[in-house]
Order: sequence, then C-alpha cells, then structure tokens
Amino acid sequence: MNRLSLTLSRAIARVTESPLGRYQSAVIRIGFAGTWLLFLLREFPHRQELYGPDGPWSWDLARRLTSDNHAFTALMWSGGQLWFEVFYLLAILSSAALMLGWRTRTASLLFMVGVLSLQNRSVFVGDGGDNVLHLMSIYLVFTRCGGVWSLDARRAALREAARERGERASGDRVGPALWVVLGLVLGGVTLAGRFDGGLVPVLLWTAWAGLGLWGAVQRLERAREPRILLDVIANVLHNGALCVIMAEACLIYATAGWYKIQGSRWQDGTAVYYPLHLDYFSPWPGLADLMSSSGTIMMIVAYGTVMVQVAFPFTLFNRRVKNVLLVLMMTEHAVIAVVLGLPFFSLAMITADAVFLPTSFLLLLGGLVTRARGRMAGRGDGHGDGHGDGARPDDPGHEGDSGLEGGPGRDGESDGSGDGDGTLPAPRSPEEGTRGHVGFTA
Repeated sequence: MNRLSLTLSRAIARVTESPLGRYQSAVIRIGFAGTWLLFLLREFPHRQELYGPDGPWSWDLARRLTSDNHAFTALMWSGGQLWFEVFYLLAILSSAALMLGWRTRTASLLFMVGVLSLQNRSVFVGDGGDNVLHLMSIYLVFTRCGGVWSLDARRAALREAARERGERASGDRVGPALWVVLGLVLGGVTLAGRFDGGLVPVLLWTAWAGLGLWGAVQRLERAREPRILLDVIANVLHNGALCVIMAEACLIYATAGWYKIQGSRWQDGTAVYYPLHLDYFSPWPGLADLMSSSGTIMMIVAYGTVMVQVAFPFTLFNRRVKNVLLVLMMTEHAVIAVVLGLPFFSLAMITADAVFLPTSFLLLLGGLVTRARGRMAGRGDGHGDGHGDGARPDDPGHEGDSGLEGGPGRDGESDGSGDGDGTLPAPRSPEEGTRGHVGFTA
C-alpha cells in the first residue's frame, strides 16, 4: 500500500509540477505553424480560387454548408473582398508569430482561428495534412509550447538576467494591449451575433479570461498561492494536450494501417503503383516511372508501409525500436513529398511524428543550430569562435533517450521564467516550493 501511494504521489507530482516535453511541444509548434505559413504563402496567388468570396465554392454555398454543420469560420462574418484580404493577411502574420514564438498564447489562439476559418470555408480543397493541421491547431492552444526555442523564452531570459543583476525590469505593455484588443474584438463579434454557437467561441472567451487572470496574478507580488495554482492548472492542461497529440498520431497510423490491410491492392502489393501513374500525383514522371519499373520495390514499399503503420503504436514501449520506426516514417513522408508532390501533407505528418523524438536528439539538434548561428554571426562581425549557447546531451538535467522530459522551466510569456538557451536545470526535490518548482504531491 505504501509503495502504491508513493507511486501515485510521484505521478501526480510529475504531471503538476512542470510541463513535460517542452522541446517536443516547441518542435510541433514550429512545425505546424511553419507548414501552414508555407502553404498560405505558396497559395497566395491562388487564394481567390481557394477561399475567396467569388471562388468556385462561392460565399453563398459556404454559408449554406456552415449553417447546416455549424462549422466555425470567420470568413462568413462578411462576404466582402476587403474582409477576405485582411483575414488572409492576419492568418499569415499569426502563423509567423506562432512559429517564432512571439506572444505564444495569443498567437496560438489566432492561429487556430485562421486554420479553422480557412479550412471550414472550403472543405473540398484539402487533404489528409489539412485534417491533421485542423486538429493540432486546437490542441496547441492548450500547450505551453513557448517555453523554449521562442522569442518569449528569450525575452523571459533577458528579464530574469536583469532581475539577477538587481536591475528593475520594464513593465510589459504589449501583452496587456493585445489582451484588450482581443477582448474588444470578441465583444464586438459577440454583440453583433456573428458567433453561431459551438465550442470555438466558448474556448476563445475562456482563453481570454484565463489570460487576463494570469496577467493580473503575475503583477501581484504577494499572490504566491494563486500563481502556483494557475501554474499547476496550466501544467495539467499542457501535459494532457500533449498526451492527446501523441494519441492522435498513434490513432492516425493505426487506423490507416488496419484499413490498408483490408484493401485488396495493399494485399497484393500493387497499391503504391497506381498513384505513381496519376497526373495529379506525378510532378516527376521520370522518377515515378523509375520507381514503378520494379515490381519488387513496389511490393516492399506497400508491405513495409502497412507493417510500419500497424506496428508503430506498439513500439512506444521500446525506445530503440520506436526511434527506428520514426526514421522510417519520416523518410517515407519525405519521399511522398517529392515523388507524389504532397509537401504540406508530408510536413504535417513529419511534425506529428516529431512529438515522439527523444529529448537527447532535440538538444543535440538545438546545439548544432545555435553553433551554426554563432559561426554565421562571427563571420558577419569578422570574429567569433563559433561556439553557441545551445545545450549538449550531457547538460545537467538531461534525461537521455526519454522522448519526454520534465523540467522546472515554464512558458516564458506566461511567467517570465522561461529559458531560451536549451539547457535543463538540475532537478529539485518535491518538497521545494521555489519559483522554478511547483506541484502537488499526494
């Protein structure tokens, strides 16, 4: 009984004391926001045909459909050309802000609104990658994905450094201004009756109220207990959302694999052959002909795809096998992007796979990027040793090949204590109630 209580206490403390998978959540934030940003920029010349009020799927047809299925889309608030152009530009800006990690909490809300609005406006022009982005844009709202590798983390680190030097940090004016503007917009849209029920308006209002409460508590010097409570709630939401993202990725592969098993073309190993000879999926006909010229290669690819997709959810219990399958799946999606001409679908799926990447690999990758950036800056200045501030796999707090790590660091925008250099502080004991460690123990 004592052992069970101790195990339960450790589990509760781990879920509540810190956001898990900070580097994985940062990667999926950058990946999904970058994928959507590249898509919007790529389709900018064709935006009128895809989502414009006078496109093939007209505004009236979209209004009829959304009135039946009650899908949320801000593009139904007005059928004017000006509103469409402004909203498309805002979708681009919100994607860039989320990718860079600037005001991550607000940017994630705007990113979700942009994704849902454009996709629900024209539901017949998407593919499987759009479905993944559709879901992940909602899940990202609940994550603390700006704790590392973001402008928020950099700003929080500078503020913390100034505090340690005894300097008085200047107050944040941009955050409250964004909160006020967002509240005015939500209030105006609600009073105008543009919200057609559903969960999205409730989520937006709840997030807005939560951001206001968080900002108010952060400005109260004596509000230590409310700050800890809100931090614990944010950690639980983050960890829950990260688990949902992982479960969603497993569900995608499991259902895809088992449905493929039931298909006769996959059973005889010829399913991959036919898409390679469709004009829509053949940007490189010569390459497609080269691959499809060998029946053995087609059979290996078909059977290998099915086996990897069916087996992946079960390999999460074995880190080495899981990492091997991750490499295979990411390689497969990279090939799909080139051979079948589906780059955004492949980017979305690779980003979904990245949530399972081991922390050690992400730390190593972050260190390489930081050192490369340092070398480029050194060349520009005419000096520099090329050494960056990125984390190494042997940094304190590194947990090896765990795939998810828990550290005292938190969302830089939320509490002003995020770390932007990719290092993990040494773990503290559960009884320690310092600024960098909160949580409940049973």
